[in-house]
Amino acid sequence: MTLEELKYPIGKTNIPKNITNKNIEDWISILERFPQELEFLTKDLSDKQLDTPYREGGWTIRQVIHHCYDSHHNSYTRFKWALTEDKPVIKAYYEERWAELEDSKSDPVFLSIDALKALHSKWVYFLRKLTDTQLNKTFIHPSGNVEVSLKENICIYAWHSKHHFAHIEELMIREGWK
Repeated sequence: MTLEELKYPIGKTNIPKNITNKNIEDWISILERFPQELEFLTKDLSDKQLDTPYREGGWTIRQVIHHCYDSHHNSYTRFKWALTEDKPVIKAYYEERWAELEDSKSDPVFLSIDALKALHSKWVYFLRKLTDTQLNKTFIHPSGNVEVSLKENICIYAWHSKHHFAHIEELMIREGWK
């Protein structure tokens, strides 16, 4: 596999120009299933396997799982900001630095998986109640001053879930663990 294929096993995110209600419901369903699917995928992995990078120079499975919680928690907060402020400039964070913190490198993965279960349950319940007007609200990402609608952000995080799931699953397949 090429480095690009290892980095982006499902390709880069592709946000449709015209986001339909069906798109949104499909993406929310991905968010709803992700924590349980991640738990099922990784439940039998040893610490040695969890500490295996999904690619050379990449994060370990453990770091990927902790990153998913960190990232999704930040995203949930961004939804709240966009709904309570007028086009807020969100706080970006250095995800690669967070992944190097000791908790991401050594804590049990069930902590982030359990946190993802709770977060996604609350997030999905919240998302399903948003109106079209609310879904069209936006925030500004300081990296490039890009305006992102909440509709688009649902797409991004459905992709993000599948993206990191594929990192783990493809490593497991390559290593013969699955």
